[in-house]
Amino acid sequence: MKTKDLRALGIASPAARKAANAGMRSAADAGFSRAAIREVLAAVAERPEDHLEDEHFAELAAVLASGGGRRAAREAEHGAAALGGSEAPWRQWGEDLDPQSVEQMRNACRLPIAVRGALMPDAHVGYGLPIGGVLAARNAVIPYAVGVDIACRMKMSVLDLPLAALEERTDRLRAALADETRFGIGAKFKDRRRHPVMDEDWSISPVTSKEKDKAWAQLGTSGSGNHFVEFGELEVFDAGIGLAPGRYLALLSHSGSRGVGNSVASHYSRVARSRCRGLPRELEHLAWLDLDSGAGQEYWAAMELMGRYAAANHALVHAHVREHLGAAALLDVENHHNFAWEERHFGEDLIVHRKGATPASAGTVGIIPGSMAAPGYVVRGLGSADSLHSAAHGAGRRISRKKAKALFDWAEAQRILKERRVMLMSAGLDEVPMAYKDIEQVMAAQTDLVEPLARFLPRLVRMAPAGERPED
Repeated sequence: MKTKDLRALGIASPAARKAANAGMRSAADAGFSRAAIREVLAAVAERPEDHLEDEHFAELAAVLASGGGRRAAREAEHGAAALGGSEAPWRQWGEDLDPQSVEQMRNACRLPIAVRGALMPDAHVGYGLPIGGVLAARNAVIPYAVGVDIACRMKMSVLDLPLAALEERTDRLRAALADETRFGIGAKFKDRRRHPVMDEDWSISPVTSKEKDKAWAQLGTSGSGNHFVEFGELEVFDAGIGLAPGRYLALLSHSGSRGVGNSVASHYSRVARSRCRGLPRELEHLAWLDLDSGAGQEYWAAMELMGRYAAANHALVHAHVREHLGAAALLDVENHHNFAWEERHFGEDLIVHRKGATPASAGTVGIIPGSMAAPGYVVRGLGSADSLHSAAHGAGRRISRKKAKALFDWAEAQRILKERRVMLMSAGLDEVPMAYKDIEQVMAAQTDLVEPLARFLPRLVRMAPAGERPED
């Protein structure tokens, strides 16, 4: 990049130009494209204090921060001055939602890019947009309205094994989960899994380029927290699912794009905040990227890649478990949340963010899980316009993880699990059934959004063994 280009960005002093050139060489060696380098340079110049730990441009950030960096002559177009006093229309489902999540939804609808919103009955507080929040925007994407675990998804395989295997072949099922699944931060297999997603172009953004090897190491694994792989009993009562009514053995998984998805979300949220200066404190996590900008296009491409990567993780889990058991799939159902879609609503092409919300357009089949001891449902969307074709993505937390650890113990949890015939291989105390809302109440609150086709009852559950580990 030429001196005049650096000056145009506000990188004018000799010390700043020297640091910028060193950073550009480092970023280029790491695989950054020229466009990506320019985008990062612009973000560092605009708000250097946000980049003091940047791997390539920390020195430049320090030089600029000491002199204040480049500050906009007026409030940015995306700043507080653009908010005005209007609020985009939105609607909530469920009557007992916590006030904080409702306030977060209301705040999101104050954004100048907001067109329409919806709050699902499993809603609880998140970063920026609440979990269970749906927001339609004009020509812009909000990284934290997509979420940190980009493209987190559900996948169910109905197996051709007898349902009696849940009790008669428990050891075999446990061995399949123990051998073919891995959970938590840094989880990986000794021998790397393989999938065509790793042959795609990961140089579409500096984050995916840098973390491709990490993503490959974690391929086929699951996250911590509420992520799981479990066997259970599927009761089909509507042939619309694709199977005759009856009871089947099914495998259900929940996870997303692992550490690389988190890195993509964090990086582009910082870039968005640097461009949306002047937002009130309560809206900072709702900073957005214009889809006509290089950064917006870069994030969108990375988000879509994370969607394919998350799908690959589930595909490998199910394929390896089936192979371990010598089983075939009679039916596969899957859907994802924590994503943004380009869709048409109310006569306009919009970007619909579903953070912890399930796509539910008319006829779309999806999965809404409960907890480790509560049923989940396979549903068919009804295409509600007011919900932006969305529904809940699960039961939703009733209390925070911290409170759950303080209030509950494994003795109480194991009593509930025993009553409901659930065998737990591993989990954290913050994931016990008592920490979640009543899934039946959640389903009752959205009868105009989805209709159930089948009910899934968990029987053998494996989650990340964070915190205290219950006895097997």
